Amino acid sequence: MRRPVALRLSAALATTALSAATAVVLLMPGASAATAGATGYASQNGGTTGGAGGQTVRATTGTAIHTALCSRASSSTPITIQVEGTITVGNTGKVSGSSCDTADGVIELKQISNVTIIGVGSGAVFDQIGIHVRESSNIIIQNVTVQNVKKSGSPTSNGGDAIGMESNVHNVWVDHVSLLASGGEDQGYDSLMDLKNNTQYVTLSYSTLRNSGRGGLVGSSDSDLDSSFVTYHHNLYENIDSRTPLLRGGTAHTYDNYFVGLTKSGINSRAGAHVKVENNYFKDSQDVLGTFYTDLAGYWQVSGNTFDNVTWTAAGTENHPAGPNPQSNTTVSIPYSYSLDPASCVPSVVTQTAGAGKGLQTSNGSCATQSPTQSPTQSPTQSPTQSPTQSPTSQPGGTNLSLGAGSDGSSKASGTSYGNVRDGDLGTYWSPAGSTGSISIKWDSATSVSRIAVKEASGSAGSIGSWRVLNADTGAVLASGSGAGSSITFPQTSLKKITFDITGSAGTPKVAEFETYAG
Repeated sequence: MRRPVALRLSAALATTALSAATAVVLLMPGASAATAGATGYASQNGGTTGGAGGQTVRATTGTAIHTALCSRASSSTPITIQVEGTITVGNTGKVSGSSCDTADGVIELKQISNVTIIGVGSGAVFDQIGIHVRESSNIIIQNVTVQNVKKSGSPTSNGGDAIGMESNVHNVWVDHVSLLASGGEDQGYDSLMDLKNNTQYVTLSYSTLRNSGRGGLVGSSDSDLDSSFVTYHHNLYENIDSRTPLLRGGTAHTYDNYFVGLTKSGINSRAGAHVKVENNYFKDSQDVLGTFYTDLAGYWQVSGNTFDNVTWTAAGTENHPAGPNPQSNTTVSIPYSYSLDPASCVPSVVTQTAGAGKGLQTSNGSCATQSPTQSPTQSPTQSPTQSPTQSPTSQPGGTNLSLGAGSDGSSKASGTSYGNVRDGDLGTYWSPAGSTGSISIKWDSATSVSRIAVKEASGSAGSIGSWRVLNADTGAVLASGSGAGSSITFPQTSLKKITFDITGSAGTPKVAEFETYAG
């Protein structure tokens, strides 16, 4: 039986925890998360921006968090929720509304999108209460502590997971969080971060995972193989039995993490999973990489790792350690750019940066730390979505490449058509079946595009709020901004499909023409 490990919260967080009955909600101008942007796989598939460009709300109870979600115009209206104080099962109640689906005793992010939850001020502690993300997308969770969540005993929350994601979740960035337990399954705890049932494009960065029997998994069983594209970087895994993480199917990337005190096993790649493992530092641990507790093989590509006092058990029927001299048995291609710290300095860099309350410091890629330009403790100020290439007074010249092309979209309102945005007629238009949605122009062969013009129908000018222009072939964000302008430019890109994604609006968007130009 594993003995509980006492947790030590910083004096600042402990002495400033607010009463469970306290709830303050302040509506303020838009403010985004305090760091530059999502990293790893969360930066792919269109990117992860959370509540950028939307309203900012301050909350000191779980009920206030739910109220903020339920008070939005729609389930996709961008919002940043700044959390301060201690969130508990006792101060987290179900709130009803058309833009939310919440529950008592758990922070429920269900069937929603475009949300940032960020700890501010003297700190945010989710004490014995988990965060549940389900059927949701474009979520950021940053600078919070989630501790002592149990699946048995009292109170229980979220099945015993600190953070759990399941059922068609994509684009989530968990950054600078502290996920803590006080023992293993025998003491009533389950996992620190689990991803299940088609959860994709997730990054866990600069975070601390400590004192748990299970670090986390991707895939709930050997038949749940749909979850994929997960990045783990600059995290501290300390005093954990196993699952750092357990991978079932899919693709993962783990780099510049510091693993210390793994008592049974570490990165467990099984059931066909592929993982790139580079420049990590493993210390005082056992079986830190391999396929364990099954004969269903997984695969790994290794480079630049340091193994400091790591022991390896003998191979067996259901025990396939990669060591004592780990070698690659596959190749994993990574689609995004990233900077690697040498493994030798990973313990120092990760110790200084990982976890909540560290000022959102990051590595500069050369064994030193750097601070963000905006502190998460600052009061919200007006911070509109950046649109440096938008020129509302200019009209693009040349041939409109949309004429004769194809088109599709995420949805369409009754009486509107995707084809209306490429017919050259300002009297016809497309509208999404809600306040947000996307419309695309597509060609049979690769076409070079560097400018677009989005023209709203008569009487609807100004209805479009925040937007992104996406290379639909790769998911890359080509431009972003707020308010549809006459001309939007970006570096010339060769693609077969380009998407105008409306992420916020002041009414029902009506796009009369989506024009595209080579130059």
